[in-house]
Amino acid sequence: MLSMKKTLLALGCAIALSSCEEPKKTADTLVYNANIYTVNDVQPKAEAFIIHQGKFEAVGTVAALEKTYEVKEKINVAGKTIVPGLIDAHCHFYGLGLQQQKVDLRGTKSFDEVVASIVAFQKEKKVPYITGRGWDQNDWEIKEFPTKEKLDSLFPDTPIAVKRVDGHAMLVNQAALDLAKITTETKVEGGEILIKDGKLTGVLIDNPMELVEATFPAPSKREQIQGLKDAEQINFSYGLTTVDDAGLSPGVIDLVDSLQHANALKIRMYAMVSNVPEYVDEFIKRGTIKTERLNVRSFKVYSDGALGSRGATLKQPYSDKENHHGAMVIGIDAFKKLAKRLAASPFQMNTHAIGDSANAVVMRTYYNALKGKKDRRWRVEHAQVVAPEEFELLDDNLVMSVQPTHATSDMYWADERLGEERIKGAYAYKKLLEKTGKLALGTDYPVENVSPFYTFYAAVARKDLKQYPEEGFQMENALTREETLKGMTLWAAYSNFEEEEKGSIAKGKYADFVILENDIMTMPVDEIPDLKVYATYVNGEMVYKK
Repeated sequence: MLSMKKTLLALGCAIALSSCEEPKKTADTLVYNANIYTVNDVQPKAEAFIIHQGKFEAVGTVAALEKTYEVKEKINVAGKTIVPGLIDAHCHFYGLGLQQQKVDLRGTKSFDEVVASIVAFQKEKKVPYITGRGWDQNDWEIKEFPTKEKLDSLFPDTPIAVKRVDGHAMLVNQAALDLAKITTETKVEGGEILIKDGKLTGVLIDNPMELVEATFPAPSKREQIQGLKDAEQINFSYGLTTVDDAGLSPGVIDLVDSLQHANALKIRMYAMVSNVPEYVDEFIKRGTIKTERLNVRSFKVYSDGALGSRGATLKQPYSDKENHHGAMVIGIDAFKKLAKRLAASPFQMNTHAIGDSANAVVMRTYYNALKGKKDRRWRVEHAQVVAPEEFELLDDNLVMSVQPTHATSDMYWADERLGEERIKGAYAYKKLLEKTGKLALGTDYPVENVSPFYTFYAAVARKDLKQYPEEGFQMENALTREETLKGMTLWAAYSNFEEEEKGSIAKGKYADFVILENDIMTMPVDEIPDLKVYATYVNGEMVYKK
């Protein structure tokens, strides 16, 4: 009898204990056996995570997660490194896509190579108007702007307009000039039409380019869609899951939105509306747009041109061109008026500023327009040359959006433009970070290469792809690997008001992540540019695999 009582008691205890155990939660996917950098300060490293309904559900050890969750799928990544989906905080996504259908002049080492590339392109494509981008006279033996005579002789009837790599200068032939009705008498504020010996050279800088662009044949709907899809595949192959497109028309934004809703475009986009008066009027009336994949709440404004074409606005003359200060592409009064208008709206203002004079105008106008307003996160795009007095002005009310590869592309000639004192305030990313607390990092492609690993390398090692200079360029402004990864994930998300939904691997955020073939945080620094993506995921769905 006593023995039976003991048995029943033991059985009762077992039933009670089993009833106290929590039933396992169901979820979609377990990703495990991974070296995970979460970019979450509370839990910086992990070995596994759970995905459910396109979001991170839990992060931790595989033992703890398997104890808590029953999953439909398990992915063993065999020890590979995982980071959050990378964000390019400043690029030209749509432009990159369309560029796939145009002549690519990047890497040309002479004007003869430029001409040869155009000839080869036209032989294959036979287009009515040749456009393209990528030449850079600073890479040539003769570092001077080209002239149009050779293009005129080879293409007397086919208009040609090819932009410099930075997009702030354009070489056109006579057929294109005629179509745009540009003569030696044409005057345009905010730029320059270069004339030599009383004749047009064919080089236009900044605003005059708009006269030529107005004559370009509009891309067809099919070409637009193909361009967007081409750009998406390129970006996914580099682990980029969100792109900040710096300047789009309402028409392109609506096309992106429609493709995303149809699940024909899966990349996420933070779209900056181009500063065209009718676009500004339209979007201030329409208001912001926010979906899972599209965020429209900012305007892209140009304050000046580029340093490479001497269009950046400097406080003192260029060191290599007497009495030349560059030029503002927007009037200061117009800029202040626009800032005041946007400050009264929910929109963010993101302004291209290269020269120290332009940066001074932008930063001081921002602070004045935002007086008394909290958490507006207005962005200075590039912040390339900053004077000491503007460094002292900076705090965390503004966001600096910078592109580290600009430093390693420009370092060969930037000191000639700026002189030994001014160069100290150029490409000063560490100093900008110390003043503002966060940096949003991007590429500015197709000005630079799409690869975020080139960005990472340039930020940390301050070298170009030839590993030059050996000791790095102005290493006092190098970023740590941790800062760089944050700049390409969480801080970039912050610059887009999206840090609660992306930028780190944490519960409740979109399951956007990248599997890398090596550990970007510990591998030899000079090997980082060759790092490859094994797979890219958006919403827990694989969108690219090597």
